[in-house]
Amino acid sequence: MSETNSTADSKAIALRASIDRSLRHPVMFFFTSASVWLALGIILGLIASAKKHSAEFLTCFSWFDAGKVDAAHMTAFIYGWGAQAAFGIIIWLMARLSRKECTAAGTILWAGHVWNAVIFYGIVKIMMGLGSGIQFMELPGEVWPVLLVCYGLITIWSLIQFQVRDAGHVYVSQWYLLAAVMWFPWITITSWALVFVFDGHPLMATGIAAWYKSTLFTLFFLPTALASAYYLAPKVTGRPVYSYNIALFGFWALAFFGPWAGMQKLMGAPIPQFLPYAGAASMILILIPAIAAGYNIIRTILSKGSLVAQSPSLRFSISGIILFLVFGVLSFLLHLVSAIRLTQFSFSGYGLDILGLYGVFSFCAFGAIYFIVPRITRREWLSRRFIKWHFFLSIYALGTVVFCAVMGGISQGQGMEDLTQPFGTMASRSQQFAWGVTIAWAFVLLANLLFCLHLLLMWARLGRRSSHPTLLKEDHAGSPHGPEGEIDNYGSASA
Repeated sequence: MSETNSTADSKAIALRASIDRSLRHPVMFFFTSASVWLALGIILGLIASAKKHSAEFLTCFSWFDAGKVDAAHMTAFIYGWGAQAAFGIIIWLMARLSRKECTAAGTILWAGHVWNAVIFYGIVKIMMGLGSGIQFMELPGEVWPVLLVCYGLITIWSLIQFQVRDAGHVYVSQWYLLAAVMWFPWITITSWALVFVFDGHPLMATGIAAWYKSTLFTLFFLPTALASAYYLAPKVTGRPVYSYNIALFGFWALAFFGPWAGMQKLMGAPIPQFLPYAGAASMILILIPAIAAGYNIIRTILSKGSLVAQSPSLRFSISGIILFLVFGVLSFLLHLVSAIRLTQFSFSGYGLDILGLYGVFSFCAFGAIYFIVPRITRREWLSRRFIKWHFFLSIYALGTVVFCAVMGGISQGQGMEDLTQPFGTMASRSQQFAWGVTIAWAFVLLANLLFCLHLLLMWARLGRRSSHPTLLKEDHAGSPHGPEGEIDNYGSASA
C-alpha cells in the first residue's frame, strides 16, 4: 500500500511539474508585463492626482492634460495590469485544477505580445487626445476587436482543459474561473457594439459605458480574485473549504446581483427610472456575496490563522478578502439614495474604484503571484523584506487613497448642494484630500517598484535555489506549503 501511495505521489508531483513547465513563459510574461504596466499606471495616477490640487503641474506638456492623464492612468491600470494579471492566474489555476498541461503556450504568448502592443498604441492615442472619451472605455474603437481576438486566443485553452479533464470534482475556484472567462466577452462585446458600432443615443452610450465599468469589476476581476483566494486558503492551510453550500450561495449571489450594476451613475437622467435604482440596489446587495465569501474563506483558515503571518500569498489573499468586505460595506453606504446625491458627480466613485481594483483584486492577485511564481521558475523569492514592504506600504497607502477620495468626494458633493456658495469655493473644499491622495500614490508607487524589481529578478531566474518556500517569519515551526524540502504542497484539499 505504501509503495502504491508513493508511486501516486510521484506521478502527481511529475504532472504538476510538467504543467508548470508548459506555462512558464506565458504566465511569467503576463505577470512581469502586468507589473510594469502597474508601475506606469501608478505614475500616471500620481500625476492625475497632483493636477487635482495643482492644475499647473506639467502644463508645459500637452500630453499631460488632466483629462488625458486620468484616462491613461485607469486604462493602464485596468488593461495593462489588471487584465494581464488575471490572464496569468486563470491559465495557471485552470491547468492545475484540471490537471492538464498547456499545449498552446506559443499561441498564448504571441497573443500576449499583441495585447501589450495594442494597449500601448491605445494609451498613446489617449495621451494625444484621440481616445474615445468614454470612462473605462477610453481606448479607441478600432482596438477593441483586436483585444477580443487576443482574449479568445489566451483563454480558450483553459476552457478546453476543463472540458477534457478527467471526470471528477469541480472545485470552487473553477466555478469562478469559468464564469470570469465567459462573462468577459459578453460584457465587452455588448458594450463595444452598443457604444462604438451602432449609432445610438449618446445618453444610452453613457449608460452602457457605466454598466460596463461596474460589470467589468463584478463579473471579471472579482471572480478571478475569489477563484485565487478559494484556491490558496485550502492549499496553504491544508484544510478543505469550510462550506461548499456557502460558496455556492456566494457564487450565485454574485452572478445574480453583478449584471445589474452601473446605471446608478445616471440617477436623475431621462431614462427609465428603474435602471438607476436597480444599479444602486445591485451595488448595495454586493455586500451579500462579500459576506458569504469572507465568512467562508476566513473560517477555512481560522484554526491556522498564524499562517497568515508566515505565508506571503495567504497574507495578501486574506487581506484582499477582508477588503472585499470593506468594499461591500462602503458600496452599501455610498449607494443609498440619500448618499448618491452627494457622491454621484464627485471624487468618491474614484475611491470605490481603487478599493475594488487595487484593494480587492490586486491584493488577491499579489497573493497568487507570490504563490505561483516560485512553482513555475523553480526558484524562491530573494527577499522577505521586499515582500513585507510591498504589503505594508500598499495597505496603508491604499487606505489613505480610499479615505481621502471618499471624504473629498463627499465634501465636493456637499459644496455642490450648497447653492449659496460660488463654484470655486466648492472646488477648493476637497483640495486637502487631493493632496492626501497624491502623497499616498507616491507610497503605492514605491511599494510596486519593489514588487516589479523582485518579479523581474525572478523572471531572470536569479531567485534563491531553494525548495523551501519564502516565509515572512524567520522562526517558524514548519512550512505551511508542505513537508520540508518540498516547494509544492500536494495535499488533498486542492489540486
